Amino acid sequence: MEVITTHINADFDSLASMLAAKKLYPNAVLVFPGSQERSLRDFFIHSTLYSFEVERIKNIDLQEVNRLILVDTRQISRIGKFSEVLTKSDLEIHIYDHHPPSSEDLRGSVEIISEVGATVTLLLDILQKRGLEITPDEATVMMLGIYEDTGNLTFPSTKEEDFKAAGYLVRKGANLSILSNVITKELTAEQVFLLNDLIQSATRYNFHGIDVVIAQASVDRYIGDIAVLVHKLKDMENLDVLFVLVRMEDRIYLIGRSRLEEVNVSEIANEFGGGGHPTAASATVKGMTLVEAQARLVKTLMELVKPKKVARDAMVYPIKSIEPELTLEGAGEILTRYNLSILPVLQNEKVIGLISKQVVERAVYHGLRTSLVKEYMTTEFSVVSPDTPFSRVQAIIIGQNQGLLPVIEQDRMVGTISVGDVMRILQEEMMKSEKGVSVFDSQPLYARKKVISNFMKERFPERIHNLLLEFGKVGDALGYSVYAVGGFVRDLLLRVENFDVDIVVEGDGIRWAEEFEKKSPCRIRTHKKFGTAIILLPDGLKVDVATARWEVYDSPAALPTVESASIKMDLYRRDFTINTLAIQLNPKAFGELIDFFGGVKDIKEKLIRVLHNLSFVEDPTRVFRAIRFEQRFGFQIAKHTQNLMKNAMKVGFLERLSGGRVLSELLLVLQEEAPLPALKRMRDFNLLHFLHPNLKFG
Repeated sequence: MEVITTHINADFDSLASMLAAKKLYPNAVLVFPGSQERSLRDFFIHSTLYSFEVERIKNIDLQEVNRLILVDTRQISRIGKFSEVLTKSDLEIHIYDHHPPSSEDLRGSVEIISEVGATVTLLLDILQKRGLEITPDEATVMMLGIYEDTGNLTFPSTKEEDFKAAGYLVRKGANLSILSNVITKELTAEQVFLLNDLIQSATRYNFHGIDVVIAQASVDRYIGDIAVLVHKLKDMENLDVLFVLVRMEDRIYLIGRSRLEEVNVSEIANEFGGGGHPTAASATVKGMTLVEAQARLVKTLMELVKPKKVARDAMVYPIKSIEPELTLEGAGEILTRYNLSILPVLQNEKVIGLISKQVVERAVYHGLRTSLVKEYMTTEFSVVSPDTPFSRVQAIIIGQNQGLLPVIEQDRMVGTISVGDVMRILQEEMMKSEKGVSVFDSQPLYARKKVISNFMKERFPERIHNLLLEFGKVGDALGYSVYAVGGFVRDLLLRVENFDVDIVVEGDGIRWAEEFEKKSPCRIRTHKKFGTAIILLPDGLKVDVATARWEVYDSPAALPTVESASIKMDLYRRDFTINTLAIQLNPKAFGELIDFFGGVKDIKEKLIRVLHNLSFVEDPTRVFRAIRFEQRFGFQIAKHTQNLMKNAMKVGFLERLSGGRVLSELLLVLQEEAPLPALKRMRDFNLLHFLHPNLKFG
């Protein structure tokens, strides 16, 4: 027997999805696992629209079920008596769902999951691709499913696919008059009294800087369509986050709505045995008084509401600084050497001023190169603490036009925030994409962070995934931020198998490696001069560890001088944008993809691009590397990067390279799986004569 079912307390999307699934599985039986929402029950009673051939669950012999088709859910706790068949060895499970993942999700041999506004949307896409027709009556029911789950196509969870599906249903004859009668209803007298009680009880709480309103009410008997009242209350008061608790008969109904990323109402509903989406979720609570339920809700919000961004989230550290007695000429050299536009001036570890590159250059132009920094630095400036709200940071840097904002803790500078740091976070907030099936879907061009922990779990073997988790825990124990970086991250996004793990530690990389050695069976080798280590694991895996560092080139083609730095500066020293990606491994931020320089965009567009115009001047071997990566991945070297390569060759920077460095790059080219295209490309760039004057490709 094949059974199509959904979640208990089924709604219109459940019914619509079951009808759509019946088109895919014509021999399957439609069965509700439990009760339905009041509005759906009323629809069954009053509508003559469609002949619903739904079997009662009591008439189903569960032992005969060998294929279970789940729509609009995949949570074990939400399928009622059908959870009893999950132990059958011959059971096949097919899943069609639009909810975000949870800890109790079932796995199926067929899984079609996409976080669109309604499950029927993704099923309609399948029906259209298979050329399966629907009747006008079926189109009307399916439109009810989309309208209810997307709030008439207005909820933030609504996607482009939902609008397309609605348009298709209109073409198929969906009756909008019936839709209007079912969806748009005047409030009953009972609902009006209940809404008034909710308004009177609404209380504003603040969790980690986020305002949350909780309203509660109690009635003696069941009143339907509470979700409608929640939306009316939210819209009336223009609330970003609202939770409603209503006791009816012997249970409490919890409904949550959120417009903010910091409050995922699905996570909170899960704590009460419910579920939903980050923006809309619900749960039914038994065995608890209203007072107990509210107390538990407040406690859960304290634990799960993410703090709003503060200065600590935007600041960069360690910081380059100068002393007030330095000459302006010396300050200019440091600003140029580190590619900075402004520097803090420190005296006895205290910030006493700021000096900008613009001021230094103008002063030198006027013949003041030997004057001291303290004579021309800005002494009127604002500072913030690490916990200052980001809104205040934004007001200072943009509103007051302060190019660099020192972050002070106990009279000591612990970081700085620049205009670029603020703009990146504003870009992230403005273009934040919701999680999708691909790490590239709707990715903001320069988004700083995107969580890909689920993608990592899917792509990595368990031993690699567990190792990365352990790396983050060791970092937490020492107070260090730990990141996986470079080609390891790039190849993850390209779905190329690469288990050569590179780790960067904001702190002491060698100390971190030594601490890891104490907790795990492994050996380490260290290189104290560069702050690096190699971890050798028993299974043969080798992990390279480095302290976050900055490389300064004293002359073209010279080997760099190394200094400690932040993860941002560490990534900035790398060759191409596709190699500047990092994944944070600390437990609280595990799986955050960090992209300061647009690496994800360039991977998506298949481009090899340098980070700055002096890249090939500082390290001409990058010319060979650009060609190697271009040919390996089937990418294209960006036009401006090609011009910089040609200019580096024209000026003669490659001729300053030692034979050993050229040999190393050539060996890497020849060790590629297909080296021939790279050699042809080297010919195109006239690179072969750098290997030998008479060398030609033919």
